Amino acid sequence: MTASRRSRYGAALVAVSLALTGCSAAMSTAASGPSSSPRFDTDVEWPLKFKAHYFDAYCFSTYGCKVYYRGRLRVDHPDDELRPSSEALGDKYPDILSAGMGPIPNFPPPAKVTWRAKDGTPLEAEIDIGEIFRDELIRHNVAREDATSNATSGAPGIILEVNDRTINVYMRAMIWLKQPRDPERPHSNYRDDIIKVFSRTY
Repeated sequence: MTASRRSRYGAALVAVSLALTGCSAAMSTAASGPSSSPRFDTDVEWPLKFKAHYFDAYCFSTYGCKVYYRGRLRVDHPDDELRPSSEALGDKYPDILSAGMGPIPNFPPPAKVTWRAKDGTPLEAEIDIGEIFRDELIRHNVAREDATSNATSGAPGIILEVNDRTINVYMRAMIWLKQPRDPERPHSNYRDDIIKVFSRTY
């Protein structure tokens, strides 16, 4: 890496660090589960807000699904292959969905989506993530009195789902709890519910 690229990379890291309000822990997923509460420098303010996010996209019952976000082609499925349905995931859906690209400072231009529905109808859409989350509030199901003072890293996951003719947008945020959800599992001291925030059928 050249000196100029190192300089630009360092500047980007500083910008993201400031966007995350000084938090130093990365977002964990429910699949792996946290080992302990994170250590953040300061208490967070309520209501919980975010200045950066993670992103990912999933396509079900579609042909040729393509999703662009932040100038990147995040999903690129073959035009002649019908993707499995969400029903095929059984009880794992939608909890299995997570976000891995980021952190991304709020907000890039709208996500661009092109696909064919299960019946072959060609469709396209622009999904304005910044408009959907213009208040920058973290969606979660935790009462303030149940959360730790350092309740969040400040970088939730935003998930875009294309399901046949419908596009759904979810938020998933790790929120740390004062007490474990299961007394017999001390490391269950968090929630990371997946919450649907937007839905449109085309």
